[in-house]
Amino acid sequence: MLNDQKVSAFLAARSLQRGGKGRNAMYIVIIALVLTNMIFLPSVIMGAMDVYYEQTIDYISSDVIIKPPEDVRYIDDVETLLATVNRVPGVVRASARYPMAGSIDFEDKTVAMEINAFDPRDETEVTKFHQYVKDGDFLGSGDRDQILVGSLVAGEPDDTGEFYASLGGATVGDTITVRYANGVVREYRIKGIFTTKSYQADYMVFVTKDEMDAVSGAGGAQATEVLVKTVTNEEAPLVKKRILQFGVGEDVKTWEEALPDVVSESIESFAIINMISVFGGLVIAVVLIFIMTTIKTFNNRKQIGILKAIGLKKSIIINSYVMQVVFICLLGTALGSLLLGMMVLYFTTYPIEFPDGNVTPIVTISMIIENTALLFVSSAVAGFIPAWRVVNEGILEAIRGG
Repeated sequence: MLNDQKVSAFLAARSLQRGGKGRNAMYIVIIALVLTNMIFLPSVIMGAMDVYYEQTIDYISSDVIIKPPEDVRYIDDVETLLATVNRVPGVVRASARYPMAGSIDFEDKTVAMEINAFDPRDETEVTKFHQYVKDGDFLGSGDRDQILVGSLVAGEPDDTGEFYASLGGATVGDTITVRYANGVVREYRIKGIFTTKSYQADYMVFVTKDEMDAVSGAGGAQATEVLVKTVTNEEAPLVKKRILQFGVGEDVKTWEEALPDVVSESIESFAIINMISVFGGLVIAVVLIFIMTTIKTFNNRKQIGILKAIGLKKSIIINSYVMQVVFICLLGTALGSLLLGMMVLYFTTYPIEFPDGNVTPIVTISMIIENTALLFVSSAVAGFIPAWRVVNEGILEAIRGG
């Protein structure tokens, strides 16, 4: 068996030497490009999803989110809940959100939306809004007549190209009128405008919890959710378990569990796009290898007939062609991995600018191994079939056909 493999390897090496360096180089480059195509697009999609996940954690849900039980609108005794959660090991800080529906007027513009409230001291430890205030300042404890506005809410003077309704270019220092759903009307000075590049986060406005207490009247503001920051993202499931063990009866979810269904559906759609991309790359590789091996075997029919006539086993001849394909794939995948590494390095240094954030391709070892294995198996099969067909011809037929 070992001797057969040695003979196959010898025949494969001789065939590659006689096959022409230019042709072999072309096949290697094509295999490299196929591998790059199979991995790069999925890596960009993974990078885009990673940006979305980071934005969700940084601005929308934090690592763990607590909401009222089903069919209950508000969290009962949120102060006790905050005190309990802040004692849980692994929790950095918890911040409650106190929303109320309303509308915002500025000059001739009106935007109907939810006005949210938080305690600025808690919020700076749980989310990153305070790090992305592009104009003005973040809210401070005790602020009563000031409001923090997302850049998509502030808008631009020329709002013809805006997807969302906006205030048409409100800036820091401008006074806006907020009409709350309970009938209270307040005027606020815009203290800061934040830009996070998250569509969801940048279409939010905030006042302080003290202000929302005053707006809500007797009983104060009521919280609908509590965001919990953990020491690390990976601890979220463990912290959720500990929160429940501390006797919290509300609905506790990690950020992954809290993702809306539309996001899960989007992830499935991206997975389908990935599969189509990989399948397309494999088809190109299989067709290329099949044509390459078919041309080579039919050009070498006479030689194959002679090899059979002197008693060489069919398996040795077939293996020699499969080895040629594997060798070309080996060099092609090595070159493809090098190209891929250079592209990832470049786009890590200069990320791709998407509307909702800068995306860096994410390439994992498992992704490379899986796609390389698929490429090798597909190419080996594509190389085996034409060699098997020619080798199974009669000796005289093969010699005459050459």
